[in-house]
Amino acid sequence: MIGKTISHYRVTAKLGAGGMGEVYLAHDERLDRDVALKVLPAKTLADEAARKRFRKEALALSRLNHPNIATVHDFDTQDGVDFLVMEYVAGETLSEKLSNGPLPEEEATKLGRQVADALEEAHEHGVIHRDLKPGNVMVTPKGQAKVLDFGLAKLARPVSETALTESLTETPAAAGTLPYMAPEQLQGQEADARTDIYALGAVLYQMATGRRPFPEAQAPQLIAAIMNESPQPPSGLNSQVSAGLESIILKALEKDPQQRYQSSRELITDLERLGGPEPLLAARRRRATRRQLLATAAVAVVALLVVTFGLNLGGLRDRLLGTAAPARIESIAVLPLENLSGDPEQDYFAAGMHDALITDLAKLGGFKRVIARSSVMRYQETDKSLPQIARELGVDAVITGSVLREGDRVRITAQLINATTEEHLWAERYERELRDVLSLQNEIVVAIAREIELQLTPQEQTRLASARAVNPEAYEDYLNGRFHAQKFTPQDLEIAMNYFQRALEKDPNYAMGYAGIARVWTSRQQMGFVPPHEAGPRAKAATAKALELDSTLAEVHHRLAVIRGWTDWDWDGAEEEFRLALEINPNYADAHQVYSHLLMIMRRPEEAMAQIERALELDPHNPSFQAFYGVDLMSVRRYDDAIVQFRNALRTTPNLNFAQWGLWRAFHMKEMYAEALEEANKTYGALGDREIEEALERGYDEGGYPGAMRWAAETLAARSHTTFVPPGDVASLYIFAGDNDRALEWLEKGYEERSPDMPYLGMPGFDSLRDDPRFQDLLRRMNLPE
Repeated sequence: MIGKTISHYRVTAKLGAGGMGEVYLAHDERLDRDVALKVLPAKTLADEAARKRFRKEALALSRLNHPNIATVHDFDTQDGVDFLVMEYVAGETLSEKLSNGPLPEEEATKLGRQVADALEEAHEHGVIHRDLKPGNVMVTPKGQAKVLDFGLAKLARPVSETALTESLTETPAAAGTLPYMAPEQLQGQEADARTDIYALGAVLYQMATGRRPFPEAQAPQLIAAIMNESPQPPSGLNSQVSAGLESIILKALEKDPQQRYQSSRELITDLERLGGPEPLLAARRRRATRRQLLATAAVAVVALLVVTFGLNLGGLRDRLLGTAAPARIESIAVLPLENLSGDPEQDYFAAGMHDALITDLAKLGGFKRVIARSSVMRYQETDKSLPQIARELGVDAVITGSVLREGDRVRITAQLINATTEEHLWAERYERELRDVLSLQNEIVVAIAREIELQLTPQEQTRLASARAVNPEAYEDYLNGRFHAQKFTPQDLEIAMNYFQRALEKDPNYAMGYAGIARVWTSRQQMGFVPPHEAGPRAKAATAKALELDSTLAEVHHRLAVIRGWTDWDWDGAEEEFRLALEINPNYADAHQVYSHLLMIMRRPEEAMAQIERALELDPHNPSFQAFYGVDLMSVRRYDDAIVQFRNALRTTPNLNFAQWGLWRAFHMKEMYAEALEEANKTYGALGDREIEEALERGYDEGGYPGAMRWAAETLAARSHTTFVPPGDVASLYIFAGDNDRALEWLEKGYEERSPDMPYLGMPGFDSLRDDPRFQDLLRRMNLPE
């Protein structure tokens, strides 16, 4: 679209996307002004009759002429493209503004009054907004509110012949954004002016407190809260909220429309009184009561402070006099970044920025601990306070922030907060072209390091100062690829591969694109989705290319370590690469976790345990790490402790295959065969392998637990004639069945195919083979400790 001319509008940039389709900045060549061009998704309008109806309603909206309303200028069609032309408003959305926390009451009241003025104008013309929210309110550089998309909640719905008799005020209640929808909307009742007033009450609440009236993250819980619960009084979240403003907000949020303000004019009147010399009577009464309580408490507080200061309790006197040094920040967590675009399809971009910021901070050797992304994601939607989150993660400080992607520009807002005192140590907003996003991330890292007086090494300073520009489209594809690669299903790995390949088509010298491809192939190999002879060479080629392009990436050295260990069986070479990866990024949790397995394979259990414990310190809530810890515990025959870890992992992630597999083997080693069989069934059930489940059942009926294992082994062995089956899986089943000869045959097959299961021959599950010369010869050929 960029560079094209539609009608007399020349498109110059993409601003974003949403329910109404894509939004572009365009120049009106006739009137010499910038406009916002909203291109409707294809097939939004079913036929010409619907298009005429749409035009009639859109032009009706154009009659809304008010300083606080973004005007609809036109609706037209060209070459099958339907589009709306609207006033272009420069500034930031209220969502972006609120990313820094609540607004001062004076500013919140002023903006609320302007939005209410806009609603009054629209309601007088019979137009209901239906989707008022912070993302639909722009704030200009001069502080003026402009409400966007009046009446478009209805127009966003596909218009068909069955809807042609509906008037502009008859939009079904489904239109809207859930956290700001009134109870009557959720019940399917007709929306009227009071519905918009409820939404404005929710917006006022968020401006006053920094959070929504009902913060529940899941739709069913959120709907139940809106329908049945009362919001927490704003003053309980922000003590600076006056009683008068609190009264206005809570009245606007009444569940019964009859108990709300009946018109925008009533709401405006109260807001004007709030800012004037004669505040609301309710506010006066509450403030008087509050003053009395404060006066009574003041004497006690002063006395307490005198005693505390005199005795220097908690070091207060030292801190007040500046004689005590502030606690040093040595550990940090970056909470999930909020996606301010309003478009769920941009979630991957916010996730990518979040992951990249964590990775960059983790590379700084001055931090003892930077919490990995998987452990902070549980706090994406939470009511927990920052001190509570920090205690659970064991960190000194947290970073919060937001991401807004608009066309080829990205804006990141970040705040550094002392986790104990909740003091805002630093806050900044950055905006760059997408191609400069790596430099932007590095600026944030440098600013944080400077604020907490973290000493950067010369190498770290050089790296942070030398980020190269990236191809925006290639970077976007890479983020999408990484998002899917973390899911480890065959389908997601295929999607990830497509994205990484697209990134390289756009930038053939993009090292992380090759690292991503290597990641897909090693994941396919380790998960048993493809044979090693197919995955190994492709993973090696991609890793070699990534290393050639950029040898400073910890991710590339980690990938090379996996290849050298589990494909080449080059144990010393693998360890060297793990050490290089951790030298580049000391807080790289994934590398610590996999390195622990290599050390266990090399029969260095104390060092292995130190690495997996470090990984869990960096990523304490990662269920995969808990499962890997269980495998390490099994390696040193701590079966009961291993069972605890496997169950912990399954408690948070049911059907986690690796944990289920480990639990099965732990019970087997404890000779708890009934429990082992149950877990074996769950393992194959989680994989959806009904054939093996039936084999286990049939075998158990014929020969108990050993019979179940034999039937499963023979079923997999037969399957191997038509598709790839990891030889180690078949060998383990034969061992459990008591057939060591067949097990050794399959281990020999695994050796020939260089199966990634083979390095684990030192595990206790192979005890029955230890004294067999054939097994000892296999260990020697693999250069494994006997």
